[in-house]
Amino acid sequence: MSQIHTLEADGIELEFGLRRILSDVYLKCETGKITGLLGRNGQGKTCLMNIILGNLNVSANSVRFDGKVIRNAKEHPDLLLYLPQFNFIPKPLKVKQVLNDFGLSHQDLINWFPGFNLDIKVGKLSGGQWRMLEIYIISKTPSLFAMLDEPFTHLSPVQIEKIKEFLLAEKTNKGFLITDHMYQHLIDISDTVYLLKDGKTHFGRTTQHLADLGYVSL
Repeated sequence: MSQIHTLEADGIELEFGLRRILSDVYLKCETGKITGLLGRNGQGKTCLMNIILGNLNVSANSVRFDGKVIRNAKEHPDLLLYLPQFNFIPKPLKVKQVLNDFGLSHQDLINWFPGFNLDIKVGKLSGGQWRMLEIYIISKTPSLFAMLDEPFTHLSPVQIEKIKEFLLAEKTNKGFLITDHMYQHLIDISDTVYLLKDGKTHFGRTTQHLADLGYVSL
């Protein structure tokens, strides 16, 4: 990807009742890079992703693609795709049918993840394989950016390492915004890391930075 594209979220505020969740948020993603988003439970990581998508309306926010404000990015799959925490591929579909529906290569999936049976129904896959298939779909389907919410959940250590290798290869085709509680894996593959704490975003590229911000203990 020769031209660099940007996704920026800026000036986002979110309140639930009297509780302010987000108050001073800025993050920037670029194509060709992986941006990590960390934070403890309840800090608003998934809410922030849903604001970027346009699923959650707030009074103050600016979500920009290449400087242009887009308020409903979910309606522009060419700009942004989203991997939610829950499984989104229906159980009754066969793996090869899912790939056909998205116009993706059967052989490329097998090359990356040799254990897949293309004729099996998605509901018969292991939890790890189901998640890997969904990560593959979101990453391979053409778009400028992809947001992945807890992609390492249900994956074995071996599967996590393979997915990390896969994402590092795929970032040449799009930009990624990824959040996960397995912070070390996220640090391993991210070009930029933000920590969401007390409604604000902070840079936290290294484990030492995260410790200084009180996110991890060394």
